[in-house]
Formats: sequence, C-alpha cells, structure tokens
Amino acid sequence: MECIYCKGEMKRKKAPFHIDRKGYHLMCDAVSAWVCSQCGEVYFEAAEVDSIQEVIKTLDEKTKKLAVA
Repeated sequence: MECIYCKGEMKRKKAPFHIDRKGYHLMCDAVSAWVCSQCGEVYFEAAEVDSIQEVIKTLDEKTKKLAVA
C-alpha cells in the first residue's frame, strides 16, 4: 500500500486515536492502522472506523445523562 501524500510505504502498526467531543475526550492508545513509514500518515480500515464510531455513539448517549440542565 502506498501513502497518498508522500508515496511512502504503508505498514500495518498500532496508532493512537483521540477526539474532543461534546464535553469529553476519547483517547485510544493503540488502534490497528496503516502507518506511512516515511511521513507517519495514519489510515484506519473500515472495521476500526466502525468500532471507533460505535464507541463514540455510546459515549454520546451516556454523556447526555451527565449534562447539567
């Protein structure tokens, strides 16, 4: 696989993912991903993206209960 930015070689590794959203910060330290050996660009495959989106959806639902009216 080739990086779309620098044309470097993509290798399967672990990469961090983080997002600040609706009053919370989600950080995953080691998500399976393709990482460019040259520039460090990270690509997550569909399965990982689906899992991350599922976690975010659950957190969005649960954090509604924590919000002060």
